[in-house]
Amino acid sequence: MSDPAWILGIESSCDETSIALVRNGHEIRSNLISSQVDLHARYGGVVPEVASRRHIEVISPLVAEAMAQAQLGWEDLAAVATTRGPGLAGALLVGMMAAKAISWARGIPLIGVNHLAAHIWANKVADPQLEPPFLCLLVSGGHTSLVIVRGPDDMLEIGRTRDDAAGEAYDKIGRLLDLGYPGGPVIDRLAPGGDPRAFDFPRGLAGPGHPADSADAFDFSFSGLKTAVRRVVERHRLSGIPFRVEDVAASFQAAVVDVLAQKTVAAARAHGLEVVAIAGGVAANRGLRSRLERECAASGWRFSCPPFELCTDNAAMIAGLGYELWARGQRDSLDMAATSRWPVGTAPPSP
Repeated sequence: MSDPAWILGIESSCDETSIALVRNGHEIRSNLISSQVDLHARYGGVVPEVASRRHIEVISPLVAEAMAQAQLGWEDLAAVATTRGPGLAGALLVGMMAAKAISWARGIPLIGVNHLAAHIWANKVADPQLEPPFLCLLVSGGHTSLVIVRGPDDMLEIGRTRDDAAGEAYDKIGRLLDLGYPGGPVIDRLAPGGDPRAFDFPRGLAGPGHPADSADAFDFSFSGLKTAVRRVVERHRLSGIPFRVEDVAASFQAAVVDVLAQKTVAAARAHGLEVVAIAGGVAANRGLRSRLERECAASGWRFSCPPFELCTDNAAMIAGLGYELWARGQRDSLDMAATSRWPVGTAPPSP
C-alpha cells in the first residue's frame, strides 16, 4: 500500500503493559512498556490479579503518552491491534477492552492478534527484507516450540514442549539458586563466568535414545533437567559441599542451549529451510543467540533474531503483525472474546 497506515498496538497478555505506534508493519514511532517485574518479584512469579489491576492503572496514560511521543492524532490511525491470546484471562481483557473502546469511539477496525505469532513476526518487523518461508524457534516463559512460518497468517507448529517451557525452567532454577525473579537474565549473565562441564546435566528428548525420525522428534522437555539441577544443588547444600553458582548456571544453560540448538538445526534440515529465526523472551539469551548464529553460519544459512527490545512482550510486534492481518482484510467484531489458550498457527477457539 502506498499510503502510510499507522496501527496502534496494545499488549497486556501477562505482566507488561505496552502501547506502540507502527507504520506499514515495520516503522516504529513509539513502543512504550510498563514493566511489573518489581511488583511481582516479592512473590517469585506473576500473580494474575495483581497484574490485571496494574494494567488497568497504567493503560490509559500509556496510550496517551505513546500517541504524544509518536506525534500522531486519532485521525491518523488505520486500525487498533490488540493481543487476543494466549495469556492471563484478566490481563488480556484489560488490553482488549481498551482496544474495543478505541475502535468503537474512533470508528476504526479492531484486529485481534495471536501473541505467539506476533513474537515470531517481530523478526519481520525488525527486518523487512526477511521473507517466508523460514523456521522459527519460539522460546519464552510459557512456550517453547518450533514453527514453520509461511506467512503472517500461515504458521505450522512442528515441535512443542511437553512440560516446562525453557523460560519457565530458567526462572525455577533462578529461584532455586536464590537469584531472584526473573531468573533467566541473571543465569545468562552468570553463565559465561562458570564451567559448562562442571555438572553433567541431562538433555531431555535428545541423543541416541530419541531417533530423529520419531513423531515427536522436534518436541522439548525440560522437567527432567530442572529436577536434576535441584537434586545436585540440594545434595551439595545438605552435605555442606561448596559449589559455584556460576558453574551451575553455566552447566544448566549449556544443557538448555544444546537441546534448543540441536533440535532447531535438525528441523531446518528435515524441512529444507535455510533461514532460521528465534523469537520470544528467551531469544534475548546471549548464549542461545550466539550458538544458533554459529550453527547457521556453519550450514550457510541465514539467521534472524530481533533486537532485545522486541524479544520480550511488547506492542510493536502486535502492531506489526496487526498491520499484515489488517492489510489482508481481517476485521474483528466488538464481541471478540479473549483466548487464554491459543496455539500458534490455529484459528482462535470459538467462545
